[in-house]
Amino acid sequence: MARKRNIITIFGGTGFLGRHIVQTLAQSDVTAQIRIATRSPARASLLKPCGGVGQVVPISCDVHDGQSVARAVAGSTHVINLIGILYERGGKNSFDALHHLAAQRIARAAADAGVRQFLHVSAIGASPRAASRYAQSKAAGEDAVHRAFPSAVILRPSLVFGPEDDFFNRFARMARISPVLPLVMGGRTKFQPVYVGDIARAIRTVAASDAPEKHAGKTYELGGPQVYSFRELLDITLAATNRKRCFVPLPAPLATAVGFAAAICPRPPLTVDQVRSLKQDNVASGQHPGFADLGLEPTALGAILPLYLDKYRKTC
Repeated sequence: MARKRNIITIFGGTGFLGRHIVQTLAQSDVTAQIRIATRSPARASLLKPCGGVGQVVPISCDVHDGQSVARAVAGSTHVINLIGILYERGGKNSFDALHHLAAQRIARAAADAGVRQFLHVSAIGASPRAASRYAQSKAAGEDAVHRAFPSAVILRPSLVFGPEDDFFNRFARMARISPVLPLVMGGRTKFQPVYVGDIARAIRTVAASDAPEKHAGKTYELGGPQVYSFRELLDITLAATNRKRCFVPLPAPLATAVGFAAAICPRPPLTVDQVRSLKQDNVASGQHPGFADLGLEPTALGAILPLYLDKYRKTC
């Protein structure tokens, strides 16, 4: 009996991570239909060339509306939730509304629709006891997803890097115009940067598995091959762009004050909640499976970073 054609519905598919996942899935399963559930189908239309004719299909969806979500997942074999924000704007754009309640709504709709597999991208450090609201909301989302869809697969990446990332591009731009760079919390916080393409490969591996039950209900922590401090990441950024800059330590009280002041910016460079999150290292705990358990080897930061930071490189 022929296997049912995969219909993969992705929430958050127009974001940095989503674009890489759409391309990877389209290339690995050319018969699959990939739906991008979004409030802006016109924006998602830019992803159509990632697949064959008619393979990538943007559909209108409001993740705050249960009926809209139900229509989006109807007939799907797989549902992937990538929705996430780095700072809040209140109301429907709060951490709780998107990381928790929207995730819960999508997982319930997927369960009701008889979806074969649900994949949910969270974050390393997600915990109800975390200092930041971001990490607390991610933990609440994981719990809600597992309650609604017990076999859901959770993927927790560390700091994600790649051509359109928010971290390395931000500091490379800053170094181009500023003589100093801030060392929030003294630059001691540790990260395990993971390449965006490796997260896409991990999702493809889980979604394409001939034995999905071996992944059911598991949480995968996705960290790169090496751990770095915040300061080391800034050093690497400066080396990749051929620049030298002084570091200015920003202890917690001063960083918090900067976060309050920056809240008025459309895209704040630092928030109070991010200061709270920097009190905790962002590395794999070792208590959950990771890339090795998926048969994958993560890509080194040094193999990718210079390729896309070259546009910021000082040439004289």
